[in-house]
Amino acid sequence: MQVEWQPTASMTVLKQRAAILAKIRAFFAEREVMEVETPSLSQATVTDVHIASIGCQLTTNSKPQQTYYLQTSPEYAMKRLLAAGSGSIYQICKAFRAEEVGAQHNPEFTMLEWYRVDFDHHDLMAEMDALLQLVLDCGPADKFSYAELFQQYLAINPHTANIEELQTLLSSKDVVLSEAFLSDNRDAYLQLLMSHCIEPQLGMTRPVFVYDYPQTQAALARIRHDDIPVAERFEVYLQGVELANGFHELADANEQRQRFLNDSAEREKLGLPAVPIAEHLLAALENGLPDCAGVALGIDRLVMLACAATSIQDVIAMPIDRS
Repeated sequence: MQVEWQPTASMTVLKQRAAILAKIRAFFAEREVMEVETPSLSQATVTDVHIASIGCQLTTNSKPQQTYYLQTSPEYAMKRLLAAGSGSIYQICKAFRAEEVGAQHNPEFTMLEWYRVDFDHHDLMAEMDALLQLVLDCGPADKFSYAELFQQYLAINPHTANIEELQTLLSSKDVVLSEAFLSDNRDAYLQLLMSHCIEPQLGMTRPVFVYDYPQTQAALARIRHDDIPVAERFEVYLQGVELANGFHELADANEQRQRFLNDSAEREKLGLPAVPIAEHLLAALENGLPDCAGVALGIDRLVMLACAATSIQDVIAMPIDRS
């Protein structure tokens, strides 16, 4: 049997990748943001129904045969550092998700995550814009609210449209829904419209920041109670590719626990595996999280854009099938 042992990325690309990582570290050093490391294995994991964790059985001195989870992001551990007084921090690390292999996906990938104390999501968008201009040599980003994009591309208000209106709009855009998809969840329809009708058109010449999502898509973001409440979070797109997801971070431990419990109930409803809630994070929030904003950026996708690559396999040394 012939074994494919060689890397899938060329040495030229791997050198360019190393140069990009060096630029990122210099960017944060100049701003006096401290680099940190946190565990790749955790006793708890994300409850988000859209993210599948990878678990493994380990025996330790204190807990025989317990499931530990490879981190899907270093977020929970980094927030514990923030609550302990670290100040602004960043991390470049491996993250793991049980998802299909594809042009933009590998179960093991590299993530840049950073948190800025006394920043809101707009402050963090400005800093991320500067980083993207440095790494990609692109122009300044455009910024649109979630509602503005839905009005511009689909002529609806995503905060007030009902499910029937969203279903009709999907049909008019030739988005075929299976019977299994039919749902009473408005966000499922909004996300389909976003991914099929809006995202592919975003950031063709320079990055696009999308901010102020529906409150039902808050995840770990604060909710701002305007006339129509919105989640203070953002996503970043370039050439139709989602690069990053950021939040003005929720600091209320009780609200965060309730969101975890809501996720757990939804997981049960969908027949997804139950996962333990991150009690260490909740304890840190109870101690006090400083006002901060944080963002996670996919390094592999960033390098793909910098190198004009069409597949993640072209920018990582060894994808899952050669690991």
